[in-house]
Order: sequence, then structure tokens, then C-alpha cells
Amino acid sequence: MDALKHIAEASLKKEVPQFEIGDTVRIDVNIKEGDKERIQAFEGTVIARKGSGISETFTVRRVSYGVGVERVFPLHSPNVKNVTVVRKGRVRRAKLYFLRDRVGKAAKVKEQIK
Repeated sequence: MDALKHIAEASLKKEVPQFEIGDTVRIDVNIKEGDKERIQAFEGTVIARKGSGISETFTVRRVSYGVGVERVFPLHSPNVKNVTVVRKGRVRRAKLYFLRDRVGKAAKVKEQIK
């Protein structure tokens, strides 16, 4: 078991982006289509972070053409090229699943002012 943990820790990304729940992030994802590869951006609000170590994931939600879209990204995946924080959010919960039931301005997260 210790050998598996050691291998997993060696494969972790060295530079993990610093973002929290409620932040609006832009994720650059590597997409394979046949023999071609391209980078696709996905921008939305982080509503959850789960797990730890190599298996840590985060869920990002956005509304596209009136339809809510959520994607779960592994934090240490080689397909996740870059994560940039667009704006910091001010929240009081660890998970923001309640945003799924809200529409319009009620689904917004307030911005954190420093």
C-alpha cells in the first residue's frame, strides 16, 4: 500500500492552482478528436471539491444557452492544461449544490472584495 501511495505522490502535478469554492475559473482542457488535439476552454463557478491526493476532483458549473452544464475535472489530470481564476467568490458553504435550483441573479455568487 505504501508503494502505491509513493507512486501516486510522484505523479502529482507540482504546480497546483490555488482556487476555492465559489471562484469563477477558466479551465483549458486538452480534447482529442481522432488523431488531432486541441485546447478547449470551460469557464464557470466551482461548486465542489472532493477527494485528496491524486484522486482530487473539482466540479465546475455554468449556464450555456439557458441549460446548466456541470463538468467534473480531476485536479491532477494531464488533460487539464491550465486553471486560471477569473474572479474570487465569497461563500459560506463547502458545497454550492443549491445553485442548481436557482435561476438568474439568484444563482450568482458575490465577489470577494479585499
